Parts: sequence; C-alpha cells; structure tokens
Amino acid sequence: MSSGTPVSSGLLRRHSQGYASSGDDLEDDACSRTPSSTPLPTARTWVEVLENVLWIASAAFIVYFGDRESNLIYLLWRDDRIKRIPLYLGLACIFLNFGVFVYASLSAWGIKKSEDKWEVMTPAAAPFVAILGLSSFCLLSFALWPIWSFLTLPLLFTLYMACVVISPYLTIGGFKQQTCVLRTD
Repeated sequence: MSSGTPVSSGLLRRHSQGYASSGDDLEDDACSRTPSSTPLPTARTWVEVLENVLWIASAAFIVYFGDRESNLIYLLWRDDRIKRIPLYLGLACIFLNFGVFVYASLSAWGIKKSEDKWEVMTPAAAPFVAILGLSSFCLLSFALWPIWSFLTLPLLFTLYMACVVISPYLTIGGFKQQTCVLRTD
C-alpha cells in the first residue's frame, strides 16, 4: 500500500521510482478508502422550509374551503357543475401514474448499484409518466373549469406542488445506511 500526505481534498499520492510511469500505484489503496463522492445529507434552510409550509398550507386552504360553500372533497363527490367523465379519467391517470411510481420504486430495491437504478428505470418510465401527468392535468382542468374558471390552473398546480412536497416523507420502508467495505486484495 502506498502512503499519502493529507491535503484538503483527500490524499496526495507519493510515487515510487518503479511506478511513476505506469500508473499502477493509483489502484494500490483505492478500495481501502471511503468514497468521497457520496453526498452527505444537508440541513434545509429556513427558506426551503418556509416554501414547503406555504405549499402545504395553501393546499389545505383549497381543500378546506373549496368554493366557499363546501369543501373540495364534497364538491368532487356531489357537485353537478363538474363534468364527471373527464374528472374520472383524470383521477384514473393520477392513480395510474402513482402506480408506475410505486412499481418503479419497488423494482429498484432489487438493483444493488444506485447508478443502475436510474439507467434501467428512467428511460422506460419517463415518457409514460410525462404523458399521464399532462393528460391528467388537462382532464382535471376541463372537469373543474365550471366551478373555478381560470383559477382552476393555479389551484391544480398548488395541489400538485403540495403532493410533491409531501411525497418524500411517505416512504414505504426505511432506508439503510450504506456501509463501506474494506478490501484486502
């Protein structure tokens, strides 16, 4: 094993005379050090927390007050102004999109390397997810337009952003911390 001199970004390699030209010494202790490319979780700033709270509070306001006479859940369930077929198709697209996300995340558990997860999953699912998301937004906008008219677009966007903010906290299982395995070869 070659020794190194500590510097600010890692170890400075010392070359012996025999290995200076071949580059063989670069693999000497590469497996015995922890990888420096793993990102450490960072604390969120107060601005990010405030933005998240704002999205969630505005979505709660929309759901609770609805059209100022009844809440959003009651409106979706009973109001005759809503066009039902586009509403049901939009909700079906949302549930199908959610199913694709769950299937992708569950099938990613079987893949060991994190790089392989994105290579396998992203190209196949991305166009399907994008088309489902866009069609659900258009269908829900068309279905809810008689109630809120032009305010339907920011309303749906706010509800979408609240779901995006909440989704990281809805993990199915706990994540294990990856450990560094020291090799002796």
